[in-house]
Amino acid sequence: MELSELKTMLQIKDNKRDDILNLIIKNTTQALSFKLGLKAGVSIPDVLDYIALEVSVKRYNRLANEGMSSYTQEGQSITFSANDFDEFANDIDAWKDENGVKDNNSGRFLFI
Repeated sequence: MELSELKTMLQIKDNKRDDILNLIIKNTTQALSFKLGLKAGVSIPDVLDYIALEVSVKRYNRLANEGMSSYTQEGQSITFSANDFDEFANDIDAWKDENGVKDNNSGRFLFI
């Protein structure tokens, strides 16, 4: 995902917020890469790049409201998802299935 794409989605025309936008992009792409089971240095597949963009928009819009599950002001109410990637879980799982990526969610213990 490119900074210019995120700025277009957010209708930002200046460069004043580039530092925070770049950090959001970095953190979002790292989180998505982890969820996809990608090894370090492997890029997010182009077909899933939209997930990084959509989640970055969500994260930007939540600035100053981090940690809140909902926010109300003057009759307007906003509710935040517990996990920004929840609505994309099916797409992530489908990609992993198609590409033979196995979940390592089932931990193993060794008792000595």
